[in-house]
Amino acid sequence: MTPAPHDRYDYAPITGRPTFDWPQGNGLAVYLGINLEHFSFGEGLGAELAPGGPQPDVLNYAWRDYGNRVGAWRMLEMLDAFDLPATVLVNSTMYDCAPELVAAHSARGDEIAGHGRSNSERQSVLDETEETKLIAEATSKITAAEGTAPAGWLSPWIAESHVTPDLLVETGYSYTLNWCMDDQPIWMHTRSGPLLSVPYPQEVNDIPAIIARKDGPADFADLITDTFDEMLEQAASQSLVMGIALHPYIVGQPARLRHLRRALTHICDQRDSIWLTKAGDIATHFAAQVPPPTYERRDQ
Repeated sequence: MTPAPHDRYDYAPITGRPTFDWPQGNGLAVYLGINLEHFSFGEGLGAELAPGGPQPDVLNYAWRDYGNRVGAWRMLEMLDAFDLPATVLVNSTMYDCAPELVAAHSARGDEIAGHGRSNSERQSVLDETEETKLIAEATSKITAAEGTAPAGWLSPWIAESHVTPDLLVETGYSYTLNWCMDDQPIWMHTRSGPLLSVPYPQEVNDIPAIIARKDGPADFADLITDTFDEMLEQAASQSLVMGIALHPYIVGQPARLRHLRRALTHICDQRDSIWLTKAGDIATHFAAQVPPPTYERRDQ
């Protein structure tokens, strides 16, 4: 049996890439990806604090809703205290359900990236027509609210169909956060032109770490600092990207927030040695130095 191939990007070992630099010659770019997500009441998908019962699952719904009502606001206070930028991954339904929260991030200059309509659904189960509609609807909502179209996209639940990258380019997106296969931006091939993959973490991410692996607050903070220290050493010889993926209903809880603050203090203590930035700025800076390869898409 021959494993099924994909045609999205070519194999290239990390040690054999074109060289490029981040601003001020720093080797490590660090960004925070903050997920602002909406979940339907009594239906659909959602992370669980405890095994869910029959719908309406009030326990898990209310636990997730804490993030938008409390946790995200405490995180905003923390971002302001550290003077940290963020890339905010927004379900478009948030403009209806918690508009003040999205507006608070916009007011501080954070990047607003597309994150589907709601985290109660996956786009990977839709046919191409319906998936096109989902991406267009979410994009239109963000564009109308922000006055500019989002450049980046993260699918709810990182769910893709076989044509998602194609549809993103055709909707006007220049980068995706869906693929976690590298520590550098990687050009992807689509039927309508290149799409840049910016590294988005599935290790330094509170859902896999805290919900799936059951790491405690201190463990997650140590995961962040250990990853940072190791990547900072690696980046002395090669420019890299470190993302930190955060969900306010998880790390916005008081005990976790306290340890997250410890980890961010450690990073900010070395801010002169790194580029603290946003995912969209990483994409723009990289694309200006490393153009997409010439490539003719093969039929699949």
